[in-house]
Amino acid sequence: MQLRYLDYHTCGEPVRIVTSGYPRLEGESLLEKRREARAQHDAYRRAVMLEPRGHSGMYGVLPVRSSRPEAAFGVLFTHNEGYSTMCGHATIALGRYAIEHGLVEAVEPVTRFAIEAPCGLLRLACEVVDGRVGEVRFESVPAFAHTRDRVVEVPGLGRIITDIAYGGAFYCILPASRFGLDLLSSPLNSVIEAAVALTDAVRAGPITHPTEPDLGFLYGTIVTDDARPGEESHNLCVFAERQIDRSPTGSGVTARMALDYAKGLVRPGEQRVFRSITGGAFTGRILTELAQPIAGAVTVEVGGRSHFAGEGSFTIESDDPLGWGFELPARFGDLARAARPA
Repeated sequence: MQLRYLDYHTCGEPVRIVTSGYPRLEGESLLEKRREARAQHDAYRRAVMLEPRGHSGMYGVLPVRSSRPEAAFGVLFTHNEGYSTMCGHATIALGRYAIEHGLVEAVEPVTRFAIEAPCGLLRLACEVVDGRVGEVRFESVPAFAHTRDRVVEVPGLGRIITDIAYGGAFYCILPASRFGLDLLSSPLNSVIEAAVALTDAVRAGPITHPTEPDLGFLYGTIVTDDARPGEESHNLCVFAERQIDRSPTGSGVTARMALDYAKGLVRPGEQRVFRSITGGAFTGRILTELAQPIAGAVTVEVGGRSHFAGEGSFTIESDDPLGWGFELPARFGDLARAARPA
């Protein structure tokens, strides 16, 4: 069998869009389609995301039929472990993909349309010059601070104080200095290990979304520098199963801005710049305050650029024992096995 795809990247973070070969999903809502993909068709995710065609840092998109009439199409987001509910860097790439491949009509100088993600409706504004897409900005779903100054006992690290915020997915957000590290000078692996340890400790307890149970889980940890409000800031997002975001993380920028707003550090209309491990930049700007799903929630506009990287098709031979994807085991005694479709 064959799967066709288009590859983009946003600040170095991959976006692999599957354009044909994936089974049709029958769920009515995006969350139902997400559950269906996870329960019945996960081998396809593995085949496209993992080795031998992908890698532990691969990220993907499955365009699907939307359940919202105002959306041009719906999307499911995939990664090395499963299916996220929101992805800003992929949304930026999807703006370019939708216009340059005729899913929406190009209007210069700005093309506006909406797509549906599992977390809700995303409204995009894409700069278009001579048919080519430049900066893509999207309006987030309602974002909010979930928990301020939560004290977490982290094995090997002791008592760590972190905030938790939602920007389409839930993140722990804290400066590297709370781990006794410096984001810009400490070894990257030390920052990653600390983030993973905190994520594991917080995941041991429940996180509840105010309206949708499927959204109630911790996606990862965002480790920041100690930049002051209004200054350009760097951050590193470690999500899913130790996956490292090469971009500044669109849903993470949304969560950081919502947290800054809750702390009184930013006002509507003010913009911040966030940079990733590659030096790539996203902008974040508070648009409006909302009363739902909780008081003090906000919408955030996130902006960035994506680049086209290639296209092609993948073949899965029927007698290939690893054709449906594999991960390197931690030890030879745990040899990887391919997951075949049901």
